[in-house]
Amino acid sequence: MTSAIRKAVFPVAGLGTRFLPATKANPKEMLPVVDKPLIQYAAEEAVAAGIEELIFVTGRNKRSIEDHFDKAYELEVELEKSKKSQMIDIVRNILPKGVSCIYIRQAEPLGLGHAVLCAKPAIGNEPFAILLADDLIDGGEKGCLKQMVDVFSHYNTGVIAVQPVPKEDTDKYGIVEVKQIDERVAKIQSIVEKPKPDVAPSNLGVVGRYILPGEIMGILEKTARGAGGEIQLTDGIATLLNRQQVLAYEFQGKRYDCGSKLGYLEATVEYALKHKELAADFAAYLEKHRTQAKA
Repeated sequence: MTSAIRKAVFPVAGLGTRFLPATKANPKEMLPVVDKPLIQYAAEEAVAAGIEELIFVTGRNKRSIEDHFDKAYELEVELEKSKKSQMIDIVRNILPKGVSCIYIRQAEPLGLGHAVLCAKPAIGNEPFAILLADDLIDGGEKGCLKQMVDVFSHYNTGVIAVQPVPKEDTDKYGIVEVKQIDERVAKIQSIVEKPKPDVAPSNLGVVGRYILPGEIMGILEKTARGAGGEIQLTDGIATLLNRQQVLAYEFQGKRYDCGSKLGYLEATVEYALKHKELAADFAAYLEKHRTQAKA
């Protein structure tokens, strides 16, 4: 498995029920953090890691994701008329040239493993990345996926992003048992989906970044429904472990769980405080609000 990582799968067919009614007609992946939707942050992270093909596994009411990455002729014409050159550049450069998008419909909500399997015709036998836009990761100068690509290039094997999670929250994550082999890198001994805290093998939770071999597709085809009556990617990876090594990587950076309202709000505040146009004014507003609250 020494090929370069050229393709990334974005499972974006979820219903986003935790954000209703905002997500009744609008995909959760299109919720903005300051001035960019979550899916764009994930796409930019992928492109920065060298990804050339973005494969979106979509569902009903997800058309706005396709529209976001498409050319908007009418909008560009109006911006040109108004001589808003900076806005035109923003609209035209959402993705750089040479990066292509593929859209595949997941007809039924049968879980993350099934969503990844839907991308099989576009993946073939190549190793590929998976990014969950709900997990917004600020990896600094070197994004989370680029860090993982470097690990993949060094070890030539699958890589899964992990981070320590509160022991009481293990039933919200895939949890790995590992054997450390290098700084931030460990060999996965076992993986289990959402174990109760009293039986969890560790507190290392899987977050939404993966690099897996194309072989996982054949495994997922034979994977029975697991937790929640869904085809779990975790179960497929557990089978893969019987055939080859997969590594856990504790990435450098901060993850925001934007699938939760609190995580989404935290991301919005912290990204606003780093925004080149808003940071100073927003920080002043927060300080004013803090002062008034104390009064």
